[in-house]
Amino acid sequence: MTASASSGSPFWRFSLRFYRQDGVADACILLQEEAGVDVNLLLFLLWHARRKRTLSASEIAELERRIAPWREMTVIPLRTMRRALKSPPTLVDGATSELFRTRIKAIELEAERLQQEAMHELAGASTMGTGAPSLEAAARANIEAYAATCGRAFPSPATEALLAALTRPECNPEE
Repeated sequence: MTASASSGSPFWRFSLRFYRQDGVADACILLQEEAGVDVNLLLFLLWHARRKRTLSASEIAELERRIAPWREMTVIPLRTMRRALKSPPTLVDGATSELFRTRIKAIELEAERLQQEAMHELAGASTMGTGAPSLEAAARANIEAYAATCGRAFPSPATEALLAALTRPECNPEE
């Protein structure tokens, strides 16, 4: 995830900072591949945890219901195309294909940003979540609620890596 951290919502800026932390990208991709996690939704839950807010399983399910059409229509097809272009057909030379793949990656990132901006607006338009005693308690509760919503356990090393990164000073909110 690379883009300007100076523009966009506080949630988008948090996501860019957080995703750059050691181990975060690998943990997010592992959760995406092995548990079917929507990384943007996971980041949204962790952003709320930074604010000591927990979301219920029903709030998470409602968010999932609202964002799924966008993810399925834009983010997933773009990701699939970008990944397929790692081994492009020989019709187009490698350098040209890689340039095209890089452009697809930028469009995929823009689709993710648009999803995050919409999620941020949804959060601002409601009283989403409840207070938690600490950042760690909120993060654990949000991850557990999301896992329950997905109907599967999340790999512990990945969630622990995210929790460790969330408490690093580099992730301090700008809000």
